[in-house]
Amino acid sequence: MNKAILVGNLTRDPEQRTTSSGISVTSFTVAVQRRYKSQDGQQQADFIPVVCWRGLAENVAKYCVKGSKVGVVGTIQTRNYDDANGVRRYVTEVIADEVEFLNSRRDSQGSGQGDYVPPQAPPQQNADDLFAEELSDFQPLDDAELPF
Repeated sequence: MNKAILVGNLTRDPEQRTTSSGISVTSFTVAVQRRYKSQDGQQQADFIPVVCWRGLAENVAKYCVKGSKVGVVGTIQTRNYDDANGVRRYVTEVIADEVEFLNSRRDSQGSGQGDYVPPQAPPQQNADDLFAEELSDFQPLDDAELPF
């Protein structure tokens, strides 16, 4: 079984291109935070290259920008090639089957300069306040009105 599930932020704008046969392909890198911090207290992250094809590639290119939070489901693929200098290069990447957009393009655009601005969290309410709001709509019933 080969299944990869990632949640993270795009490190740069997606790069869309088209194959010679007209198929859309989009590449991007997802920064995925590790569960632990380094010895000096710094948060660690892995930078995972992702490739998606066809309609998914077009949607990612259209709706995602640097900083967008995404969920990716796909398979890990390895390949190799010889570069222009004849050196063998090895590539490991995730081929995406699904990409879930976890924030909107507007939330990700920030100042328009590609800076990521996280969405604002709603104001916090405590449980007593929420319960009081629910009770304010409560209409008492007479037991004679119950259908059972």
